[in-house]
Amino acid sequence: MQRIAETCAAILTPDPAISERVQAKLDAKTKPRRSLGRLEDLACQYAAILGTDNPPLPKKALLVMGADHGVAAQGVSAFPQEVTGQMLLNFARGGAAINVLARHADAEVIVVDMGVKEPVIEAGIESARVGAGTADFTLQPAMTRAQAETALLTGIAIARRLAAAGTHVVGLGDMGIGNTTSSSALTAALTGAAVEEVTGFGTGISDAVRARKVEAIRQGLQLHRPDRNAPLAILECLGGFEIAGLTGFVLGAAAQRMAVVLDGFIASVAALLAVRMAPSAAGYLLPSLEAGHRIVLRELGKVPLFDFDMRLGEGTGAALAMTVLDASVKLLHEMATFSAAGVSDSGA
Repeated sequence: MQRIAETCAAILTPDPAISERVQAKLDAKTKPRRSLGRLEDLACQYAAILGTDNPPLPKKALLVMGADHGVAAQGVSAFPQEVTGQMLLNFARGGAAINVLARHADAEVIVVDMGVKEPVIEAGIESARVGAGTADFTLQPAMTRAQAETALLTGIAIARRLAAAGTHVVGLGDMGIGNTTSSSALTAALTGAAVEEVTGFGTGISDAVRARKVEAIRQGLQLHRPDRNAPLAILECLGGFEIAGLTGFVLGAAAQRMAVVLDGFIASVAALLAVRMAPSAAGYLLPSLEAGHRIVLRELGKVPLFDFDMRLGEGTGAALAMTVLDASVKLLHEMATFSAAGVSDSGA
């Protein structure tokens, strides 16, 4: 627990003065002031995260963590639990949507087994198994405190490793049958929102399955009666091993001054847990898409970059957002200034 506390304490709020200097540079480009809108905001935030007003084109990675959830036994998903391991294999072999979009974004894909029910042995899959899936949170805590801390530390260690390798920005992805149920329960516990309001249709479940999902979450909340001001305890009772790992990664990345691109609901809930543990971590988050769960984004104080009606997960939205980040940095470095181009500046 001490290393987790030290990581949280090491997170510094990005310097707004750097953002202001980068905005001044953008204002000197051959365009009306602020005419590139949120692309300019993105460049400013990225520069502040890295702590320089001359930020490099980002070296990128996509971290996909997978694990199984005991609550899947309540019939809350459209897919059988073995799909978790099968999809991790697909990621490792380069055949999934995230692999295609990662290649498009020139980002390394890192696949981690945080606790799939049956171990997944394959080159390209890192094993950081905390257990053979979590327990059913409708009956008992999803994990022990020791397991939650182990998963957090795994994420922190991966963040340190990537930072040491010169990575500037990491997108978060997930894989776990039942993890939208866990994420909905976590959202309700962290925000006090009604279960129906935070529970969606996942990857395309029926009305009957969603009803079971809502009931499972209610049972879990009634059993554990979580304190919304105790994020680690909430994670222990309701979370998944991959969600805990991603939470740890957000903390570690923020402590190492790396930008974190969120991908949809599960990654955003992991980020919310991290921000509840270390509020300064919020400054390092770049939300990619409209997750369909506006409550989480509102709690994070973030506006998504786009809404493409995506609900796949895997980190696909984060991969697309990285290409937008690349564009914002290239505009900063490659676009001519008024003086260099010999163009009159109206000041507008």
